[in-house]
Amino acid sequence: CALPIYTNPEVVAEVVRLCYEAGAKEVLVFDRTCNRARRCYLRSGIQKAAKAAGAKVTYTHENKFKDVAIPQGEMLKSWPFYKDVLEADVFINVPIAKHHAMAGLTIGLKNIMGVIGGDRGKIHNHFPVKLADLNLVVKPQLTIVDAYRILVANGPQGGNLRDVRMPKVAIASVDRVAADAYAATLFGMKGTDLPYLVEAHRRGFGEIDLVRVSVKEVDLKNA
Repeated sequence: CALPIYTNPEVVAEVVRLCYEAGAKEVLVFDRTCNRARRCYLRSGIQKAAKAAGAKVTYTHENKFKDVAIPQGEMLKSWPFYKDVLEADVFINVPIAKHHAMAGLTIGLKNIMGVIGGDRGKIHNHFPVKLADLNLVVKPQLTIVDAYRILVANGPQGGNLRDVRMPKVAIASVDRVAADAYAATLFGMKGTDLPYLVEAHRRGFGEIDLVRVSVKEVDLKNA
């Protein structure tokens, strides 16, 4: 796809390969897409690349969403989540960083929308609080943000090539809030400019102040 609206398939494939190198017995790749899954999987190139790397690429099925109680939720007390993510030994979240008309940016925390069922439109009202509630349930062990090519306007699905920038960066962190906060800087923003990230920090999900984060930059050309 000419516009960076999907995670780069090469990034997904490399994550799959590294999982197997680390001893994984099986790697699943899936997403509850906004549009038709078959078209998105093929158009993005993710299905082909991930399968070639050895992953099991699956479409999400409605009968595999399980209603999960969220006792600490402030607005959501339960919501359906995809069974495979609930049962995974390790969950790695691999979002692309891009502009989003409603949320400001969509990165790691918002990418959790790809593993929930139900009517996602009901999340949009009081979005920061509800997104934080959802993130109480699913806690990725690692977030890897694809920021090689980013969409800086007219996202999440629109725009044209004038809206594309190429930071050529990948961000990996066990702190999902810090990962999103760092990605925000590539758009000329701070983590505190994103209300849902402020809410996640308030809940104790991670660190939003990059001054308090140890950032190690690696030039892969010279690594």
